[in-house]
Amino acid sequence: MRHGGKVLVDQLAVHGVRRVFMVPGESFLPALDALYDHPHVQAIVCRHEGGAAMAAEATAKLDSGNEHVPGVVLVTRGPGTSNALSGVYVAHTDETPFILLVGLPPQSIEDKLPFQSIDLARLFSGLSKWTHVVRAAAELPSVIARAVRCAQSDRPGPVVIGLPQDVLEAQTDAEDAVKSGPVSPAPPREALAALEAALERAQNPMMIVGGPGWTISAKAQIEAFAMRFDIPVATAFRCQDYFDNSHSHFVGHLGFSRSADLDAALREADLLIVAGAALGEVTTASQSIIECPNPRQALVHVHPSSSAIGIVHATQLGIVSTAANFAASLRTIEPPQEKPWRGQRRDLRNAFLKTQAPSRRGNDGPVTGVAMDEVVRHVVRVLPRDLIVTNGAGNYAQYVHRFATFRTFRSSLAPASGSMGYGLPAAIAAKLQCPERPVVCFAGDGCIMMALPELATAVQYGLAIVIIVANNGLYGTIRMHQELAYPGRASGTLLVNPDFAALARSFGAYGERVETTAGFADAFERAIAVGGPALLDLTIDPDEIAPGRRLSELAS
Repeated sequence: MRHGGKVLVDQLAVHGVRRVFMVPGESFLPALDALYDHPHVQAIVCRHEGGAAMAAEATAKLDSGNEHVPGVVLVTRGPGTSNALSGVYVAHTDETPFILLVGLPPQSIEDKLPFQSIDLARLFSGLSKWTHVVRAAAELPSVIARAVRCAQSDRPGPVVIGLPQDVLEAQTDAEDAVKSGPVSPAPPREALAALEAALERAQNPMMIVGGPGWTISAKAQIEAFAMRFDIPVATAFRCQDYFDNSHSHFVGHLGFSRSADLDAALREADLLIVAGAALGEVTTASQSIIECPNPRQALVHVHPSSSAIGIVHATQLGIVSTAANFAASLRTIEPPQEKPWRGQRRDLRNAFLKTQAPSRRGNDGPVTGVAMDEVVRHVVRVLPRDLIVTNGAGNYAQYVHRFATFRTFRSSLAPASGSMGYGLPAAIAAKLQCPERPVVCFAGDGCIMMALPELATAVQYGLAIVIIVANNGLYGTIRMHQELAYPGRASGTLLVNPDFAALARSFGAYGERVETTAGFADAFERAIAVGGPALLDLTIDPDEIAPGRRLSELAS
């Protein structure tokens, strides 16, 4: 016999879960008891449920094999659950397999206005793939097995499971459910034949990669396909590490601060193969490079869910397949003898390389403070190629995605949801999951303040991560748009910040302020040498608002 908490944790272990991120709550004390000395599942105690949920989501992304084990977060009811909503949203938008476990009051009082009561189904109706409250301890094995399968299959995403306190306390002799893999569709033979024929007719094909279900082998197979067909490949928003950025056929990342040459080439393509990516606002530049409902390009869209194909753009060929199965199948099709697009691929590669040049400009004198483009290039240059870079959202992230060169799969953890505060929890997850790899978190001064409590988590677990704070005293993205729309009328975007370096030291981490570009290299070397959490607070000129853009020029 086992109590429900033990059944829960044992069933998670059966399905490959190795860490549960949580903020403890009395409603799930039996689960805490099961985690105390569990041989396979580790409890990671965080300081805020939002940070715990984002760390769990990042952990799922880091599973770069074929398992795609969901990230798991355990929180208490009411405010604990609502705090975790931010991480659930990231998993929903980024199509990440994820399970939120919520401790609930005993069933005997659930209709008697219990403390911190919450309606899970109503709260998560627009985000969760499946929301369920367990009613008996004997149900736990089958419910968790279904939750894992649901989170992984079709369009991956979050599942929410409610765990009443009496269910976790109850004894049961239920056996663990056997592990079963997710549904994994593959391209039918006729679809591959149609793709081969479309490539035979094409004069100007291009490819976009992104979305869920990628693996290290899928990345290698797509790169081999690009070489055989000499086809240019771009990555969807926040999927920059899906294709080696140093590869001769990589032509850019479809995020902010992108190349105008790349957008023009995508508009002019006659065949566009979209492998896994959702064709959202950022990737498509507000649908300007792929018009809706009728694209000018012949569109081939590959996605594991049929519901994601053709919902915005008319699709000439829709292929329901996981990215891994599609990538593996590409070896079965043959390239045309003539490739009239060969010269365009070279031109696009050269145009991409030009975007890597220093971005600083301006006619009113030199920019003061630290140059973010040089910082990013230095970090990537001095650390090994398996470096993991994490970031949240803000204009500072444009420097990361423009000037970092990502070569290995899952070397970039960044939210397609555009969620601030993601970088630090993701860095914690990365160092726990991959202790042998260097991990650097980039954050803006606004971004880091939304996750700073998790610095205590990094200290508690002795994690050697470096946090680089781009401190310009602004909510920079919003300020930039203010100057464009309402020049000279800035409101609500000025920040009064703490001394981040001193604050880091108060946590028990290393902290240092860096005020010049010349001083960064030595400061970064000192931060790496610490062997534990370190924070570098960079003084950034607020006028240098984005790569190649200055506030003073926008307002003029």
